[in-house]
Amino acid sequence: MYALIAVLPILLTVVFMVVLGWPAKRALPVSWGVACLVAGGVWKMKPLEIGAQTLAGFLSAFETLCIIFGAILLMNILKQSGAMASINSMFSNITKDARIQAVLVGYVFAGFIEGAAGFGTPAALAAPILISLGFPPLGAAAISLIYNSTPVCPGPVGVPVLTASSTVSSAVLSLGGDPDQFTMLLTKWTCIPHMIGGFFIIIIGVAVLCKVFGRNKSLKDVIPVIPFCLFTGAVIAVIYLAMAIFAGPELTTMAAFLGALPILVFAAKKNFLMPKEVWTFEGVSEWGEKSWMSSQTVSTVQDKGMPSAKAWLPYILIGLLLVVSRVSIFQLKPILNNEPFILPIRNILGFESINWEFKFLWNPGIMPFILISFVTIFLHHMKKEEAAAAFKESFEQIGGAAIALLFGVAMVNLYRFTCNADIGRTILAGEQVAEFTYANSSMLYTMAYALANIFQGVYFVIAPMIGVLGAFMSGSATVSNTLFSSLQFETATLLAMPQVLIVALQCMGAAIGNMTCVNNIVSVCATTGTSGNEGKLIRTNILPCLIYCVVVAVVVGIFIAVGINPMPEIMP
Repeated sequence: MYALIAVLPILLTVVFMVVLGWPAKRALPVSWGVACLVAGGVWKMKPLEIGAQTLAGFLSAFETLCIIFGAILLMNILKQSGAMASINSMFSNITKDARIQAVLVGYVFAGFIEGAAGFGTPAALAAPILISLGFPPLGAAAISLIYNSTPVCPGPVGVPVLTASSTVSSAVLSLGGDPDQFTMLLTKWTCIPHMIGGFFIIIIGVAVLCKVFGRNKSLKDVIPVIPFCLFTGAVIAVIYLAMAIFAGPELTTMAAFLGALPILVFAAKKNFLMPKEVWTFEGVSEWGEKSWMSSQTVSTVQDKGMPSAKAWLPYILIGLLLVVSRVSIFQLKPILNNEPFILPIRNILGFESINWEFKFLWNPGIMPFILISFVTIFLHHMKKEEAAAAFKESFEQIGGAAIALLFGVAMVNLYRFTCNADIGRTILAGEQVAEFTYANSSMLYTMAYALANIFQGVYFVIAPMIGVLGAFMSGSATVSNTLFSSLQFETATLLAMPQVLIVALQCMGAAIGNMTCVNNIVSVCATTGTSGNEGKLIRTNILPCLIYCVVVAVVVGIFIAVGINPMPEIMP
């Protein structure tokens, strides 16, 4: 019964966003209010402590918002300066085969954009490029969304994974673990199954393109491009996994897809593993599929004829700064993570256990993204009006995300810290450490306890679907991880399953959910001029979404079955 009461704010979030169609910025504040009532009325949490945990949640969300704003700001500056148009134009002369164009633009280039900016920009940028190459607008929207999955974790400057790790850091500490080590292990064990699923999704994306939008509507058209798809997956995987294992989450997606792009472009130009017959959308406007075409005017980025090297320079500078600040050989990490580069807020509203620290120069949104954004204004000789337009657009874009994240993180804080009593942990397969009652456990732990009893040994099958649900209802892998990472961690602990692997499944599910989430679909339909076809896109993309979830669940299930536990020291 108490698990049902605890889950009420989350269920209301689903109803508000999925059934009633409310945006996250409206739904999450209301759900937070309900969570406050439940925490105070049922769990007897004092109003002052509810306020303190809410403020702590707001402050934690501010760190993520800095990263989001920095990434979006740079993207808008590049659009205003003409750099993004220069980057886009390089794809027009690589190949005429639409299947290869889909892989290079929709998966590889958009994957780099996800690593550099994320938060809705990859599909919004890739789809118009594909349309300019002759794709039907609805097909461009579908393929861009399907491919906006693998790159999402670790994602833009590692934010989704860093958010998941940050959300469970106190739980890791309470079990005697090192949160920094957990972050590195979570990155590694998210990326290994995720990249295996990536091989499948590259081919599945082409399959959707051929079967749903192709002239022949035949899966036979997929077979000739499978070798190039596998080659694409392999090239990206080498860099992706190396970065995930040795460098951490911040650079993994950006470096993997950016590093693979010139290799794959060169291979395509040299006809390496390319199909013998060219497959195109020539004459698509005459195929009688009017719903595929744009019904509105599609906007484009400014084109000033900027040289490619100059256009790419800001991203190169960002990569260099991230390497210098993150790689231990340069010895900057201990400097940037200590005073005087820490802004502390102690004893929030008088509670000694509720504190916050902001390591502002360690935050990648500030350094390097916002820093390089200002540098780019001068490098690209932008007019004041152009820079002002970029800032204005960025603040407008961050507004909705800010409200959703502020109240989303605040609500999760209430779920995690509903009571101060020691939480009794019961390992279902073994010894009972302390008797469980709702009164001595948080709302989050109460829900985890119920899930553990229901699913027990097959919970790893359900875990990625929870991540998908979070992304579907919030429109963000980061928000999904904010809402559910702690739930996944506690459930794994109760079931004596490796917490790293279960939280990794949450990260992967949150990334996979991007291809079907309402926010992304509405955004890309508006960008491609196909508004009104949102339901058709969800129906088209639901099967690839489910296949991807099954793949990563099976892979992690095998890891668990053979006894892999990346961090055994945090098992109770």
